[in-house]
Amino acid sequence: MLDEIGIAPSILSADLMDLGHEVKTIEGARYIHFDVMDGSFVPQLSYGHPVLKALKKTTDIPVDVHLMIENPDEAIGSYLDAGADMVSFHIEAAKHANRIAGQIHEAGRLAGIAINPGTSVYALDSLLDIVDMVLVMSVNPGFGGQKFIPQTTEKIRAVKRLCEAHGAHPVIEVDGGINRETAGAVAGAGATLLVAGSAVFKASDRRAAMAELVQAAQAGLGKRA
Repeated sequence: MLDEIGIAPSILSADLMDLGHEVKTIEGARYIHFDVMDGSFVPQLSYGHPVLKALKKTTDIPVDVHLMIENPDEAIGSYLDAGADMVSFHIEAAKHANRIAGQIHEAGRLAGIAINPGTSVYALDSLLDIVDMVLVMSVNPGFGGQKFIPQTTEKIRAVKRLCEAHGAHPVIEVDGGINRETAGAVAGAGATLLVAGSAVFKASDRRAAMAELVQAAQAGLGKRA
């Protein structure tokens, strides 16, 4: 696991009509977080692989694609073809999670597994050795701007303990309600990649907002037991 903090601004909170300009305001981000929602696995619809393909032409920032969809087994290839640098899919939706992770790796990309607030961390037990990232949802997926679920910090600690028991070292990412108040808590629990939507894109100075999140998270790193 990395001990440095990365910020992944979620373009779900960006101005999609001016996406090319929007991504220029977040230079220095570790990833761009690209939320794919299908209106079935989650209640909202967002955007798909054509938008990802267009986005990749506008930026050199790696894109972290988060599939909140019912059929990741069938859809994964389209997002790899469109240029995703890392793809996370939900354990709750995957029929053959090992196969999906293998397909992502065969394409030379990073594989992530996402877990909802109501799902036990032990659902990840057989996958920790084959994924590069674990995405812990700190809100119920489907809507931007939700409040952080406080129990997430203990869940992140549980994921970290489970990884250590396996001798596995995936990056732990957290998504939902991340701001200057919650960044330190999740980093202190073990997360090093922080997805932030409103906290970045609603700020007048996006680079300064990301720096403030990193500073808050680094303070949390110093409190790890």
